[in-house]
Amino acid sequence: MPYVADTIARLKKSGPAEFEFYQAVDEVLTSLRPLLDKNPKYRKHSIIERIVEPERQIMFRVAWIDDKGHVQVNKGYRIQFNSAIGPYKGGIRFHPSVYGGIIKFLGFEQIFKNSLTGLAIGGGKGGSDFDPKGKSDNEIMRFCQSFMTELYRYIGPTTDVPAGDIGVGAREIGYMYGQYKRLTGNFDGVLTGKKIPWGGSLARKEATGYGSVYFAQNMMQGRGDTLEGKVCVVSGAGNVAIYTIQKLYQLGAKPVTCSDSRGMIYHEKGIDLAALKQVKEVEGACLSKYVEYHPDAKYTAVTDYPAGRNHVYSVPCQAAFPSATQNELNEADAEVLLRNGCVCISEGANMPSTPEAVEKFLKAGIAYGPGKAANAGGVATSQLEMAQNGSMQQWTFEEVDGKLFNIMKNIYGSASEAAKEFGEPTNLVLGANIAGFRKVADAMIDQGVM
Repeated sequence: MPYVADTIARLKKSGPAEFEFYQAVDEVLTSLRPLLDKNPKYRKHSIIERIVEPERQIMFRVAWIDDKGHVQVNKGYRIQFNSAIGPYKGGIRFHPSVYGGIIKFLGFEQIFKNSLTGLAIGGGKGGSDFDPKGKSDNEIMRFCQSFMTELYRYIGPTTDVPAGDIGVGAREIGYMYGQYKRLTGNFDGVLTGKKIPWGGSLARKEATGYGSVYFAQNMMQGRGDTLEGKVCVVSGAGNVAIYTIQKLYQLGAKPVTCSDSRGMIYHEKGIDLAALKQVKEVEGACLSKYVEYHPDAKYTAVTDYPAGRNHVYSVPCQAAFPSATQNELNEADAEVLLRNGCVCISEGANMPSTPEAVEKFLKAGIAYGPGKAANAGGVATSQLEMAQNGSMQQWTFEEVDGKLFNIMKNIYGSASEAAKEFGEPTNLVLGANIAGFRKVADAMIDQGVM
């Protein structure tokens, strides 16, 4: 379709070298072609030309002082992508790989993910190339305070509500929230992912991992199957992976892998969740430490992975949960998964599968849950935190988890129905993109040209 191709070409010309962003845009717009053919109103109102351009892009210097008294400088970003259905909502990522293209890709994905939740939240994302690893608490505090000193003027509880992401947990949220209060004098729900005593939500830490498993559960039930008894591989070792593993056990599955930036663990008996939490949450150590608790487990360093492959996906399984980072699962990994009998993929990370891998999954007809649908539990529960802050209440863990379960069920239902409507009932990439896009696009038309 020349309309889609021309839009992508113009985008590449106006913002060169933002490769992850191009990948995300191409995946969404290509899958929207049946909808665009059926509904000319979207072209009439130039919706895709408008939706691929952020409403606002903010880039700023973050200067801070390290423990040796030296001044350090990083770049900070906030992309306020689309507010058609609610205030901007999306995480803040601190990682050395962060640059404008990464933040734009994440913000663009966030538009449709947030739309799918059925909640009143728009799409945004932020971050910095700051690396928290190896930094002292005081260095992280000083960086976070400097970051918020610039960011605070662009956010607010009904304007833009950031959350955590890679490298940004409750500690970093706390430091940023404290600086926001100092600058504004306001105690309000401007950040989510807060600790419980000062406005956080129960089940927020678990939400993305739990939601990914709930989505997989719905996909399997839609095919007359279940996760019970399934051998599962999980990548990552942060909150998403840990609580994916926890929920898999609760539903009777057996997760046998986890990974970090240095290597992976394969534990045939099943990952010991208590040992994993001790290594990563308490000690903050490399996963190689896990084998000290379980000598029968096998640790494989990244340097020993098969060439051009992620070794996590070499382990035979029936279900896989990519929960680490973008483009971690490539075409060769997909081929190995399918050859080994994998029937379900539920993405806990953002865009963890390359386009070639996704094509393999769709062609095979397996249950494939794209990240914008499968990992929407985190942002959905962030909005539930916003609701609790707004009403000055705190819900029980069971209340939040119950709402999360229903949200993920509804996301699956919306994506599945849209896929059926356009003649591809097993293609949840198509279904999720159309369902998420249509709600935002119709709101943009209703609100006029802006």
